[in-house]
Amino acid sequence: MPTPATTDAEVPTANLVVLRGVASAPPEIRTLTSGRRIATLSVRVHALDPGFTSVPVAVREPPGWVEDLDEGAPVVVVGALRRRFFKTASGATGARVEVEAKLIGRGGDRRRLETARRRAEEELEGLD
Repeated sequence: MPTPATTDAEVPTANLVVLRGVASAPPEIRTLTSGRRIATLSVRVHALDPGFTSVPVAVREPPGWVEDLDEGAPVVVVGALRRRFFKTASGATGARVEVEAKLIGRGGDRRRLETARRRAEEELEGLD
């Protein structure tokens, strides 16, 4: 007997990213036409195979200290993977996949590390 189809609302899902690594380079800070600020940076983390990879991260309304990040500065990020579309200078449509940070902290800040762990656990508990 076939099982009834389920809707997306009935299936528990999660979009959770937790990164602990180092800034690959100083962040780029932009002010959008809306007046909101956004910082974009790459966080270097271990890859699944030997070696490292840099993960693009976007931080909306970043705390002031993010502007002072140098290459190699340790950070922790909790967020969600987001695919966004945009118009290029030539008018074509481009796409980018990045982590949209909900929390960013200095990698050595124990309070932020604990908050990151709690947020990740809360999200995972929702899958039960």
